[in-house]
Amino acid sequence: MVCAKEAAAEIAEVVAAKASVTAPTWADHLYSCGYRYREGTMVLSVKELSSWPQTYAYFDELATTLHKTAPVKGLGQGAFVAGDGSVVVRKDWKILLVDISGLHGMVGSPPSSRDTVALDAAEVILGCWSGD
Repeated sequence: MVCAKEAAAEIAEVVAAKASVTAPTWADHLYSCGYRYREGTMVLSVKELSSWPQTYAYFDELATTLHKTAPVKGLGQGAFVAGDGSVVVRKDWKILLVDISGLHGMVGSPPSSRDTVALDAAEVILGCWSGD
């Protein structure tokens, strides 16, 4: 889903820039791929967990390790912006991470900030998850 052609096309439309999507990987219940732009790489990953306690624990762990700066209202069942502008979203027993630490500068035309790209990508993926 996060690495599918449909998701890449929707993200490209929203951020006004096409990316080359790397081959997805699956390890330790983590599905991920990179979106390569001229300005660097954004990594999208989804961690699939087995219970609510595991999901909450992983979400809280990311909040600590990624230095949560602000909650994001209206996205998933809980979301936050990390210290580097990356976005983490909890939905059911899945955690989406839009990691923009590898992006350097504005993306798209007209240019969007890294933070905007992360939020836009998260919104696109969550829209796919809810069937919108």
